[in-house]
Amino acid sequence: MSEWNQTEIVLPEFRRGCHLITSHVLDAIPHLRKCRVGLLHVFIQHTSASLTINENADPDVPRDLGMALDRLAPESWPWQHTCEGPDDMPAHVKSALTSTSVSIPVSNGRLLTGIWQGIYLCEHRNRGGRRRLIATLQGEFEN
Repeated sequence: MSEWNQTEIVLPEFRRGCHLITSHVLDAIPHLRKCRVGLLHVFIQHTSASLTINENADPDVPRDLGMALDRLAPESWPWQHTCEGPDDMPAHVKSALTSTSVSIPVSNGRLLTGIWQGIYLCEHRNRGGRRRLIATLQGEFEN
């Protein structure tokens, strides 16, 4: 029989850039360890930050991702939406280029990410504050 679990995760404040948050997600949903087969969906409740799955082994990867996003949507462009600061509209563009959610298969209590994959928060604001995620786990669980 299929079961659903939903958890709100409040992340600590991160500086602008890409940050590995896999451990934050796993710590917040300990019942994942009892999931025999399922799917974890993680959604971010913000329009100026995003989620992505990418390489988690080399610390140059998140730095390079952040640098690339900054070049794709620089603060120096003549944005019209500036009422929340010069980093706000570029943050919305970066969020549109990445994603508001990730879905990951689960088997035998583990995320089936690849060996070198992790979940990243892409913080696009200079001071984004604490970010809220909704983690929905659907699957078959041990008794």
